[in-house]
Amino acid sequence: MGHLGFSYVGMIYLFMLFIPNIIWSKNQPAEYEYKNENRILIIFERIGQVLVSCTVLIFSDFNIHSFSVWSIWLILSFAFMLIYEYWWIRYFKSHKTLKDFYSSIFGIPVAGATLPILAFLFLGIYGNVIWLVISTIILGIGHIGIHLNHLKDITD
Repeated sequence: MGHLGFSYVGMIYLFMLFIPNIIWSKNQPAEYEYKNENRILIIFERIGQVLVSCTVLIFSDFNIHSFSVWSIWLILSFAFMLIYEYWWIRYFKSHKTLKDFYSSIFGIPVAGATLPILAFLFLGIYGNVIWLVISTIILGIGHIGIHLNHLKDITD
């Protein structure tokens, strides 16, 4: 279920998530104008954002403990976050078009949305905290769904 307590790993992940997004707010694609998004997906995304942000901070199970085979989940999770950071660097060095923003990396579609979802999902598995797994699935439905709809719009 999880042990209540502060997670420094969760805070690091949130910094890795929020810092590029803050920079992006000043570097959005010129054509980025979405007003008529699927309301259900937006609800899932917003609820998931709050749940993930809170859950990842309040369970100490995400902090690094002794190394074991189970640590592979943390390593995979962190690898997805590092690839996410690399994806952002690639975006910031690009022409910053919608195509760049919804790009794939290493075969992972809409990587800017998918990579952090995978990272938080694996972090939830590592910490054995079902609440983060459920929260991440809710966020993923909304966030990845919205990004896939945007990608569909620019490829049609």
